[in-house]
Amino acid sequence: MTRAMLSAEILKLRRNRAVMAFALLLSVGVIVIFFGYNAIEHASDPVAYGPAGGTHRFARAVSALGLWFGALTAILIGGEAGTADIASGVFRDLVATGRSRLALFLARLPGAIVVTLAFTMTAFLLAVAATFIFAGGSPTPSLGLILQSAGWIALSNSIFAALAVGVGSLTGSRAVTLTAVIGWSTIVTQLLLNIGSLGSARDGVLAAALNQLIPVDRPLSITMATGVAVAVVAAWALVPAAVGAWRTKTQDA
Repeated sequence: MTRAMLSAEILKLRRNRAVMAFALLLSVGVIVIFFGYNAIEHASDPVAYGPAGGTHRFARAVSALGLWFGALTAILIGGEAGTADIASGVFRDLVATGRSRLALFLARLPGAIVVTLAFTMTAFLLAVAATFIFAGGSPTPSLGLILQSAGWIALSNSIFAALAVGVGSLTGSRAVTLTAVIGWSTIVTQLLLNIGSLGSARDGVLAAALNQLIPVDRPLSITMATGVAVAVVAAWALVPAAVGAWRTKTQDA
């Protein structure tokens, strides 16, 4: 039953062609544009512009897939997974079949994560290939760094997807979920991180914690203890999921 519910959740997400198209653009499309633009720049003026590949470009691609565009991909898919049943009016029918409400919610989480990682890991593999193809003699990342970066991207994307699923299950609205989660993860997060007077209070921001754990050069200047970063990441993964599960169990069918 669990396998069938998970497969059904993945199929439901795959059938939403608009979401899949935008997810592809935000993940694979961004990597193609990033390396393609840098390759054209280098070809036009090799002296002024360095190679499009190498460790430096790889680090920037990892940051983009973990904190920026990969996060947007995860939020888009997670928001759809968290709100689809309610928005389409089938939640009542699913409850009427006698399935556990908690099981319905728990199928959304791995479904959103699996679909998200299908896009971002494809984009990551493309970035790794471009890193070596366009290295032009510059240093390239080791196998250990590549594997660590893949794990970090999977962790980051999974948390953003879980956050969106939790908020989506709470609100039941795609528009509210996407506006709230994307607004928080981009605009509000950047405002908080740039307010130096907040001091260590900024350690509670998800992006800051993920920045501490990234295996490549950190895109943000904020640092914290690794143990604190792990605790913050765990809280951002568990609390929204718990709230979403509670709402799924208590809302009217």
